[in-house]
Amino acid sequence: MAYINNIRMFVRVYELGSMSAAARDQRTSPAVASARVGELEKHLGVRLFNRTTRSLKPTSNGELFYDGALKILDAISEAETTLTHATAQPRGTLFVAAPLGIGRRLIAPHMPAFKADNPETELRLRLSDRSIDITAEGLDVVFHLGPLEDSALKMRFIAECPRVLCAAPDYIERRGMPQDGAALLAQGHDCLNLRFPGAREFQWTLQTATGPQRFKISGPFESDDGDVLTGWALDGHGIVMKPVFEIADHLRSGALVPVAEATPPLPVTLAALTPHKRLRDLKVSLFTDFIATRIRAALAELDAPVA
Repeated sequence: MAYINNIRMFVRVYELGSMSAAARDQRTSPAVASARVGELEKHLGVRLFNRTTRSLKPTSNGELFYDGALKILDAISEAETTLTHATAQPRGTLFVAAPLGIGRRLIAPHMPAFKADNPETELRLRLSDRSIDITAEGLDVVFHLGPLEDSALKMRFIAECPRVLCAAPDYIERRGMPQDGAALLAQGHDCLNLRFPGAREFQWTLQTATGPQRFKISGPFESDDGDVLTGWALDGHGIVMKPVFEIADHLRSGALVPVAEATPPLPVTLAALTPHKRLRDLKVSLFTDFIATRIRAALAELDAPVA
C-alpha cells in the first residue's frame, strides 16, 4: 500500500506541478509528499523531478514513468470497481465540486443522508464559482451550470434552471424600473457581475422578441462569489442575474423584485460532469443518482415567481 501511495503522490505532484499543491490535494504535509516521492525515486533508482527552490519539473524519466503510473492506478481503480459492483457496497473517498450556490443549497444538505446509506464512503466537497479542471484537481463529480466546453467529460443532464434579473425595491425607487435589456443599457443601470481572473468580457444573454440577444452590461461591483452578488443586490447596489432557486425566498418576501421582465434571461443547464474513467465506479453513479433526484425534487417544489 505504501508503494501505491507513493505512486499516487508522484502522479499528483506531476499533474499539479507543485509538492505543496499535491500535499494539499492528498491532505498531508509537503514534507510527507516530498518523502513519498523520494522513496519512489529510491525504489526506482532514478530521479523523477528536478527540484530547485523556485521550480519543480519532471525529468525525462519522470515523464516516462507518469504514463506507466497512470496505468497502474487505473488498473487498481478498475479492480476496486469490479469488487465494489460484486459486493454492491460502494466504498472509498468521493471528491465532489460545485458552484457555491448549488453546493450550499442543493448538494451539501443531502450529503449526510448519502453517507448514512453508504457508510463505507467518505465525501469531500469543494465549493467555488470559478471554473474547475476535473482532471488536474482529481475530482470524481463536478456539478456545473452552463454549457459544457470539455468534450472529454461525460455530461449527465439534471435540470434546466430558470433565472431572473432582480434588484432591491430601494434600488428601483432610486434608479427606476428597466422594462427590458435595452433599458438596462440606455438608463445606465448598475449590473452586478460574476467574474473571476481570466474571464471573458461580460454579457447577459436575454430572450427578446427576435430571439436571444447579448447585452454588454457593466457596473461598479464584481465578485467571483455569487452569494456576495446577492448580498450587494439586497443592499440596493444594483441588478443581479441569479438562478431562481438561489433567491426564491428573497423573491417571495419582496426583498428582491424581478426587473426587465420583457426580456428574461435564458434558463441555465445544470449537469453533473464525470471523467470517463469514473463512469463504472459504483459510488460515483450512486451519488450522482442520489443528488440528481433530490435536486429535481427541490426545484419542483419551488413556487417560482417567474417562468
